[in-house]
Amino acid sequence: MYETREEIAQLQALMDASRARATAHLQEIVSDDHALSAEALLPRLEGMRVLSIATVTAAGEPRVSAVDGHFIHGHWTFGTDGRSAKARHLASRPAVSVAHIDSERLGFFTHGRAEALDETHPDFDEIIGHWVAHYGTDPRTWGENIRMFRVVPEWCVAYAD
Repeated sequence: MYETREEIAQLQALMDASRARATAHLQEIVSDDHALSAEALLPRLEGMRVLSIATVTAAGEPRVSAVDGHFIHGHWTFGTDGRSAKARHLASRPAVSVAHIDSERLGFFTHGRAEALDETHPDFDEIIGHWVAHYGTDPRTWGENIRMFRVVPEWCVAYAD
């Protein structure tokens, strides 16, 4: 877990605000009995988690795919080949929705913006270091045009059974 006390507090504030402005239907599902705190959520996100990620085509049509996701400092990070449809979508339209779902046990849903990660990003070395420690190789070596992203969350809720 990489999150500082301040980052945990920021994630909790975002989760509280997101849940407060959710529809009545979602509030009934993610009731007090099923809502997770940031503190309880973070250990469940350690390591690699398969994410369903939705991007938008130029025609405004949604597209969903799966990526390896790593939650670092309150943000999902992921990589993809620069030739992928999602890479093209994100270059033009960075709005993204991400879901990590573990059967009925856990659901963590995030809407936000994907920002490209490169050597100029202040967290880049730590993020790449995490990925290298997890996989044993630098993800940028997995192809000729690997792109790394971080989701800047604007809305998120966590559900647990």
